[in-house]
Amino acid sequence: MVLTALRGALGFLTRLPVGGDESNWDAFRRAPVAFPLAGYVVGALAALPLLLPLPIPTAAALYLVTLYLVTGVTHADGLADLGDAAVVHGDADRRLSVLKDSQTGVGGLLAFGLTLVVLALGAFGLAGAGGRVGLTAAVAIALAAEVGAKAGMATLVCLGAPAHEGLGSALVGENSPSGLLAVAVACLPVVALAPVTGGPAVVAALCCGPVVALLVRSWGRARLGGVSGDLLGATNELARAAAVHVGVVTWTLS
Repeated sequence: MVLTALRGALGFLTRLPVGGDESNWDAFRRAPVAFPLAGYVVGALAALPLLLPLPIPTAAALYLVTLYLVTGVTHADGLADLGDAAVVHGDADRRLSVLKDSQTGVGGLLAFGLTLVVLALGAFGLAGAGGRVGLTAAVAIALAAEVGAKAGMATLVCLGAPAHEGLGSALVGENSPSGLLAVAVACLPVVALAPVTGGPAVVAALCCGPVVALLVRSWGRARLGGVSGDLLGATNELARAAAVHVGVVTWTLS
């Protein structure tokens, strides 16, 4: 069941050629634990450039390139839609109509652009700026950031209410807070890395995902009346960018 859900998660959350069918999708949307499990795969692949003997800017650039080659732009599109909805004046119906609009406005460009810059600068620090981040810590923080971002998506799925009918409601409407227990257990291997790699930095990076998810959920409830698929994607992008910075800063100060 878990492997079937993981295959569905990788098919939905990444561009990896895992195949899959309707049964994989059904298993995934009923198993929030598949989110962080997919995060391990994405995080490990994205961290590969950090293992290579490359200049820091090159390693940071390859981290970003690998990340978006693996995940595609679906989540980034959700972030852009959230940016457009956030700057719109009006009620929830007006914002929901903006979310469904395929055109990207100034708010969306600003949200995605700023987040990408933040992530790029964090990747530069992750790759070892100033020699302050060790190799094993860099990989562990990158992995924790991705697992945490996916755990944040799972948090929204388990705690949110659908804002409207659509792909997001197929996930949010099928789960309850009880699913978070399995999500937390799935994150334990990352926590186990902390004593031998990044210490508190790994835990701090991991925790960013659920924290960002709760903030996005609060905004969604107040502005949209619930959680949409775009908010799931936006949580992934915002949580990852925040986690990389928080991880590097915590490592530097610890």
